Amino acid sequence: MTREEKSIAIENLTAQLAGTNIIYISDISGLNAETTSSLRRACFKAGIKLEVVKNTLLAKAMEASDNDYGDLPTVLSGNSAIFISDVANAPGKIIKDFRKKSDKPVLKGAYINSEVYIGDNQLDALATIKSKEELIGEIIGLLQSPAQRIISALQNKFAGSEEEGAE
Repeated sequence: MTREEKSIAIENLTAQLAGTNIIYISDISGLNAETTSSLRRACFKAGIKLEVVKNTLLAKAMEASDNDYGDLPTVLSGNSAIFISDVANAPGKIIKDFRKKSDKPVLKGAYINSEVYIGDNQLDALATIKSKEELIGEIIGLLQSPAQRIISALQNKFAGSEEEGAE
């Protein structure tokens, strides 16, 4: 790779990093072609971009980014792939699903909404993070619950008074 190609690759990675707040870094080495292809398909279906990257280029892109990745560049060794998503828990769920059949991918770290997570031991927590849509749904459900109880009580009250008036 020439110096110019490296520079272009760093610029592209920096632009990708700037466009998202959710990045998972994992090791997918050792996966055979069929499993890797299956992983890519699952990511595509979930709206996740999966890309194998050179560690030095990703480290330089992180350094050039406006985001503070903290200690995340320290996990960049061996083979690395990045999962870029709009949903915080989606890559974690996919990694967990693939781990049912294999010991890979191994989570090296993640950057989610300015928070840095290091290590494979974070996978369970990351896979259970609620998405923005799930949180909004829960809040709406909580707000609707008291109103639904009032409406139900009023309907029962009026239904009871109509029956009394009919007699």
